[in-house]
Amino acid sequence: MAAAGGEPSAPSSSDDLFQNFYTEVKQIEKRDSVLTSTQQIDRLLRPGASYFNLNPFEVLQIDPEATDTELKKRFRALSILVHPDKNQDDPDRAQKAFEAVDKAYKNLLDPEQKKRAVDVISAGREYIEHTMKEKKKQLKKDGKPVFVEEDDPEMFRQAVYKQTMKLFAELEIKRKEREAKDMHERKRAREEEIETAEKAKRDREWQKNFEETRDGRVDSWRTFQSKGKKKEKKNRSFLKPPKVKMEQRE
Repeated sequence: MAAAGGEPSAPSSSDDLFQNFYTEVKQIEKRDSVLTSTQQIDRLLRPGASYFNLNPFEVLQIDPEATDTELKKRFRALSILVHPDKNQDDPDRAQKAFEAVDKAYKNLLDPEQKKRAVDVISAGREYIEHTMKEKKKQLKKDGKPVFVEEDDPEMFRQAVYKQTMKLFAELEIKRKEREAKDMHERKRAREEEIETAEKAKRDREWQKNFEETRDGRVDSWRTFQSKGKKKEKKNRSFLKPPKVKMEQRE
């Protein structure tokens, strides 16, 4: 339905946008759920899959509000499609696709991991809704028709999808940075621990050698002192008075 002036009418509320978004998602899930094994493998290993597959709901093509029963059913169906045993003509790629599916399923079985994924998706949607409001506020201020491209359900869906993927990617990058930092700290701590242990070992060896050679050093010092005294006695001399020459008389 179009508004006056030929402009398409905007959805009545953000709830309508959200409902339209999930309607679109479900339609896509229904369409993609009948993909062949090869198509599913290609989907899971497409360029950029390392980031696309960060969203476990995207991997399994299932609604975030799906029940555990629906989740299990979807995992079973998809894992069979991409299992290496069912794709012996391309076992290596099938194995990678299967691992992606298995990882996504395990993440969603973990309540904490699932909540984190749902929160990211919600944050992506809320960000787009906030952006839309800001755009409309500016349009109204400029006296222009208050309509943005995200008012179209498909454009809204795409915007939320992109923002969600961006958030998942940012979180993954931060996770890797933390992991690298932690690894560096552990390595540094280990190096310091090894250095401390080696220093302690060197100190113990020095102390041991010092104790073991103490008697020898004492004997050497005594010998040195006794030789010095003998030499002093041997070299001691007494001054003799000069001989007096007798005067000869003529």
